[in-house]
This record gives sequence, C-alpha cells and structure tokens, in this order.
Amino acid sequence: MDAMEFFQQSAGEWRSLRTTHHLPFRRAETGDSQIVVEALTAQNPKIKEICEIHAIDPQLSVGGAFVEWQASMAWDQEDDNHTGTTVFALIPEENDPKQGQLLRERGYAEIVPVAGQYHIDEENALVLVTEYETMSIFERFWFANANLRIRASTVKRFGGFNTATFSVESRQVESRVTEESSEPVTELFSLTGW
Repeated sequence: MDAMEFFQQSAGEWRSLRTTHHLPFRRAETGDSQIVVEALTAQNPKIKEICEIHAIDPQLSVGGAFVEWQASMAWDQEDDNHTGTTVFALIPEENDPKQGQLLRERGYAEIVPVAGQYHIDEENALVLVTEYETMSIFERFWFANANLRIRASTVKRFGGFNTATFSVESRQVESRVTEESSEPVTELFSLTGW
C-alpha cells in the first residue's frame, strides 16, 4: 500500500472515540468526533491550491484528501470549538511512493500551512511527522479491518512530551433495511460496540 491508497481506503464517514493523556498533569481526557474523508485526485483544484500555497509544483502531487471534522472533548469550555476542514496533498519521493512530503493547509496543532514527512511502514500504517516552531507531532494511523481505523499520536514541546492520544475510528455504513423488518438499521463497526 502507498499513501494515496491509504487515503482512498480512508474515504467515508467515521466516528472517532479518543483518549488524550495530558502527561505533565497525569490526567486523561476523553472525546469524540465525526470525521468525513474524501480522497482527492492529483487533478483536483484543492490539490493544486495547497501545492501553490507551499510553492511546490502541483505536477509532483499524486493526490491527497479533504478532511472535515466536528469534535468535542470532556474538558471543553463554552467557547471551545473543535470543528474544521483541511486539505492534504501527497508529494512522494521520486523513487519511492511509500514516503515523501505531506502538505497541509492547516496543521494538527497550529492553524497555519505546514509540511510534514510521511511514510508507510512495514505494517501498512501511515506515519506522519510534523515539525512546528514550538512542537513536533508524531501520528500513526492503521486499519484493524476495512471499517476500523486506529490512530496514535504524541505532541512534544519544550523538550518533553506534552500529550499522547489514542483513537478508535469506526466507519459509519449507510442505513440498510433488514430482512426481518422494514425499518432502516444503521450499522457501526467498532471494537467498543456503539
């Protein structure tokens, strides 16, 4: 699998349950989110735009993804807002489509355009490493099966680890009608049973 195939496999609607460990405080916070992923071809205008933001030739991209999310965390204050969208563009290395640059219009930890490094590891997990001025982010995504994706990430700042997050992301499958009933049933696949 290469990174573009990983994004294609990720396309769809997901529900994510996560736990964030705030390491300096020795406390954990839970949260959940709805995520929509759309795989984008190299010809998509959004890919061209994000490449131009980073001053990179759009012809070097193999495509990417558009991601939209709505989230909440247990410790949210009234004015906290965890909604947004972003575009990812993949710029693979010339001789290795399994690694290269990942361009974003907004980062995971800072709302600024950022470029990170990606690679697909020996277990077909997508690994992203993004360096910011004040922190570095490590993220690893992998599929337990076609409808269950797992994500682990760490945020390191000021010389030490600040947070570690573990997420279980369950694909939401279209409503269907069961044979026993004419009522629509929405299927959710997950380890946690929701």
